[in-house]
Amino acid sequence: MIDLHVHLDGSLTPEQVFALGKLQGVKLPGESPAQLEPFLTASPDCESLNMYLRCFSLPVRVLQSEESLFLAVKDLAAQMAEQGLVYGEIRFAPQLHGEKGLTQMQAVKAALRGLEQAKKEHPAFIGQLILCCMRGGEEAANRETLQVAARTLGQGVCAVDLAGAEALYPTKAYAPLFAQAARTGTPFTLHAGEAAGPESVWEALEMGARRIGHGVRSREDPRLVEVLAERRIPLELCATSNVQTKAVTGYGDFPLRAYVAKGLLATVNTDNMTVSGTTVAQEFRRLAITLPEAEVLLHNSVQAAFLSEEQKSQLQAQVDGGLEAWYANHVLPL
Repeated sequence: MIDLHVHLDGSLTPEQVFALGKLQGVKLPGESPAQLEPFLTASPDCESLNMYLRCFSLPVRVLQSEESLFLAVKDLAAQMAEQGLVYGEIRFAPQLHGEKGLTQMQAVKAALRGLEQAKKEHPAFIGQLILCCMRGGEEAANRETLQVAARTLGQGVCAVDLAGAEALYPTKAYAPLFAQAARTGTPFTLHAGEAAGPESVWEALEMGARRIGHGVRSREDPRLVEVLAERRIPLELCATSNVQTKAVTGYGDFPLRAYVAKGLLATVNTDNMTVSGTTVAQEFRRLAITLPEAEVLLHNSVQAAFLSEEQKSQLQAQVDGGLEAWYANHVLPL
C-alpha cells in the first residue's frame, strides 16, 4: 500500500516509453512496445548494479520535455493508485532531463503538475517527489538540484537523494554536497549499502541521512545494524532489484525478517517497477509476507515517510482501514 523507493525512469512501461518516444520524435529501437521490453527490463544474466543501470538509458531519452514528464508522473501515480497504494514517493534526477534545454526547475514543476493531475483522478492516493543528485554528475548540476529542492520543499517535493553507480563513486565524496542540503533544512535519503558494503551506510549516517536507500548489506557489520536500530533509521529495502544486481543471492537470502527481528525500521519497496518487473504486492508475495508481518512493515513505512506527524497519523488510519482488503485483493491472488 506504500512505496517509498520507486524511480520514475525505471518504472515507465514499454507502452508509455513507446508513446512518449513517438510524441517527441525519438528514434526507438523497436516498432512496438513489445520490442522495447529487452531495453527496459533487467536481463536474466544481470550481474551487477552497473549492468542493471543500463536499462535507464532509453526512458531518460523520452523524458526530455515538460509534457513527457507531466504524462510520465501522472501515469505512474495512477498506476500506483490502481495497484491499491495510498502513498508513494517517486524519485527522479531533474538534471538528466535537460538535453533539449529544459531547466531543472521546469522539469520538477512539470512532474509536480503530473502529481496534481493524478490526485484529481485518484483522490485516495497521495504522491510526493524525491529529487536525486547523481553519483558522477557535475557538481554544479547536483547543487542546482539541491537548490530546486529547497525552493519546492513542501510543495510536492519532500526530500533529496543520491543515486547512481555506488561502487564507482563512494558516498563520502558527496559529504560537502549534502552539507548544503542540511543547511537548507532539506531532508535526504541516500542510496547506500547496495553495490558497496556497510562502510557506505556508515558514511551516509555521518552525512545526516534520515533514511537509507537499500541498506541491504548493513548486516555485514553487526554494530551498524545495532546503530540503525538505535537511531530508528529506516531502510528502503527492494528485494527483487537486489536479487537482480546480486546484492543478495536470492529471496531466501534477503535479510528482511532478520532486520525486523533486530528492531530495524525495514520497509518493502519496488525500486523500479519495469526494470525489475515488480509491484509492491509482488514484493510482498515473493517474500511470502503474512498479514501480521504486513501490518508491521506498513507501520514502518508510515513512520519512515517524509510527512508531518499529523499526516502520518492520517496515513496510518488509511492503512489500518484498507490493509486487509488490499492484502486479499492484491497480495494473495497468484
